[in-house]
Amino acid sequence: MNHLSLLLLVASGSALKVLVTGAGGRTGKLVFQQLKESASFAPVGLVRSKKAVKALRKVGGADDAEIVRADVTDGAALAAAMAGCDSVVLCTSAVPQILPFSIAKVLFKKVVLRRAEPGRPKFKFARGGTPEEVDWLGAKLQIDAAKAAGVKRFVFVSSMGGTQPDNFLNSIGKSDEDGSGGDILLWKRKAERYLISSGLEYTIIHPGGLVDKPAGARELTVGVDDELLGQAFRQVPRA
Repeated sequence: MNHLSLLLLVASGSALKVLVTGAGGRTGKLVFQQLKESASFAPVGLVRSKKAVKALRKVGGADDAEIVRADVTDGAALAAAMAGCDSVVLCTSAVPQILPFSIAKVLFKKVVLRRAEPGRPKFKFARGGTPEEVDWLGAKLQIDAAKAAGVKRFVFVSSMGGTQPDNFLNSIGKSDEDGSGGDILLWKRKAERYLISSGLEYTIIHPGGLVDKPAGARELTVGVDDELLGQAFRQVPRA
């Protein structure tokens, strides 16, 4: 039994109905799969797109009754999805899209101009999918819906770096003109604080340097308040 399963079982000694939000993403999909492999859980995956529905059916082995298609900014849809759930695992996150022209610009500076510091590619977030909308407002709605539904435990899969306003991840998708947008770690941190004050039983996980490697092959190191960011090696297998 994995660590997440043990966290969820704290809420009850019997089988649990667990809603996994963001189940179409790489992390959420793995969470759904691992819960489905245990007879102790009855997972339901919440996804936003038709593509994610198909992927969860194929990779996660989910049937129609185990998939809910909804947007995390839709409070009514979240309330319906969480009805009767014992636990919720939040795996939602804003996903940046790289701007192709910016890659060409960086390569030109590096290869042709041979600049030592060619810069970084630029990113954007889709309309309705910014960190503020997904990682703050969407997370807040999930927490509110879970509390209203009487959920016993809320697991928030967040990210390391929330204590660092100048972390590189906060610059992704940020406007060069007025500094708006981006700040994904800060919005996640705000949602974490909201969860802490919600009155729900909760667990907040800050994985750092997620890599698509086999589980159980490395020693798991844990810490608090981003102290692990000071280590030279801080990757952890997504599985």
